[in-house]
Amino acid sequence: MTEPKVQAFFDEATFTASYVVSDPATGRAAIIDPVLDFDAASACTSTQCADRLLEYVRLQGLDVALILDTHVHADHLSAAHYLREQTGAKTVIGSRIATVQETFAKIFNAESSFKRDGSQFDLLLDDGDSFSIGELQGRAMHTPGHTPICMVYVIGDAA
Repeated sequence: MTEPKVQAFFDEATFTASYVVSDPATGRAAIIDPVLDFDAASACTSTQCADRLLEYVRLQGLDVALILDTHVHADHLSAAHYLREQTGAKTVIGSRIATVQETFAKIFNAESSFKRDGSQFDLLLDDGDSFSIGELQGRAMHTPGHTPICMVYVIGDAA
């Protein structure tokens, strides 16, 4: 059984770790918890952190299949949708995303047009659901705590 190659990327500004998990046998990969840079002073976003992940993927010759968020982040914005545009990979999050979207919509006075059903993501996973990255098998594990939708993704011998 092939074990995944895991490369961590640390974002000092948000104290967040993002990961690229790849299958050495096929070159397929997943990106976990990508950061979209946000400058509070200017209220602008940028893609510097996400572009570092893309550069690594390019240098390693990887094909990104999935972009996995472990939860909705309060400490940073997710670059999942930007990375989907760049790679064509599917965006993934836990199926309980609607609970958090409903809560955030009330807190941030979201307009009624903001969908609160998780439809912004390509794939919603429940506890125990499986997925693959090349020949690697992955499993979603619901681990509520930080948010009610937190997920751990177990891929090969890595979580």
